Amino acid sequence: MLEIITQFMSSTGFSLLSIQQVIMMLIACGFLYLAVKKGYEPYLLIPIAFGMLLVNLPGGGLMEKGGLFYWLYQGTKYGVYPPLIFLCVGASTDFGPLIANPKSILLGAAAQFGIFFAFLGAIAMGFLGPEAASIGIIGGADGPTAIYLTSQLAPQLLGPIALAAYSYMALVPIIQPPIIKALTTKEEREIKMEQARHVSKNEKIAFPIIVTILVVMLLPTAAPLVGMLMFGNLIKESGMVPKLVDAATNSLMYIVTILLGITVGATANAESFLNPQTMKITALGLAAFSIGTASGVLFGKVMCKATGGKINPMIGAAGVSAVPMAARVVQKVGQDENPHNFLLMHAMGPNVAGVIGSAVAAGVLLNVF
Repeated sequence: MLEIITQFMSSTGFSLLSIQQVIMMLIACGFLYLAVKKGYEPYLLIPIAFGMLLVNLPGGGLMEKGGLFYWLYQGTKYGVYPPLIFLCVGASTDFGPLIANPKSILLGAAAQFGIFFAFLGAIAMGFLGPEAASIGIIGGADGPTAIYLTSQLAPQLLGPIALAAYSYMALVPIIQPPIIKALTTKEEREIKMEQARHVSKNEKIAFPIIVTILVVMLLPTAAPLVGMLMFGNLIKESGMVPKLVDAATNSLMYIVTILLGITVGATANAESFLNPQTMKITALGLAAFSIGTASGVLFGKVMCKATGGKINPMIGAAGVSAVPMAARVVQKVGQDENPHNFLLMHAMGPNVAGVIGSAVAAGVLLNVF
């Protein structure tokens, strides 16, 4: 009887459990707490955290060849899921604020500075060029772009980079407000912006077509991301295929989010995550995202001065491409200062520009490496 009990205990996960796995499980539970109790981007954090929890429970073999997550992960590994996410984002996003205020493109571009800062920092830390490029893209706060670029340039780093990118996307409401407040005065945060001009349907239809032609002709490597983003927006603005729009913005978006989130989380096993290299990637990613936010705000201050105080510099923080989370953060901080201040649509301009900007930055890095 004792032998049977001993054999049973040796076949359970408890006999295989390591301290490193316990640490990863605690981190996963921390993410679940933030998602469920604090409401920090639950659509992202819950799948990521539960995938992380499952893969660190010993003996399951979910990420081993033939396991459930092994097959689901192929869509992440080969860069299939990110363009699909871009299609869904395009179909659910109004580019009107960007078209109405083209100056927003400058704010979106300024917020990409964090990408190139982290790239140089990674080179200084000894990472190879393709690896540094993949780490740098975390600064765009765009998980799909980070996954796509890393799958092409440094697939061996896909796990920690994807997890860092999505984690910082989910933690936008925590990371951005202190940076915004540190770099702006109360008077600047209270600035009210004039209502943007009306954008016609023809402009909205022409925009994705023109952007696709210009960007893809200039950077063919950006075609998968920019092309799918603009295709999604075109089916939305054409008004001719409402069922396709409904499928992209609802069922397809949520299905791909589940698959991408849980497989990204499943890459965070204790062996690959708890090492000095991953800690460096995580630190560089946080620095990149923080600097991207700061550079967007600082350029917003420049534009505020140049326009005689007509632009609230906080909208520069939305230049990172976490759509629409960064724009919502700007709206919340603005209303905390002035309950009658409505900055959401103004912040969506730089936010959309940031999505395009991060895809273009990925195309540039792919061209270089």
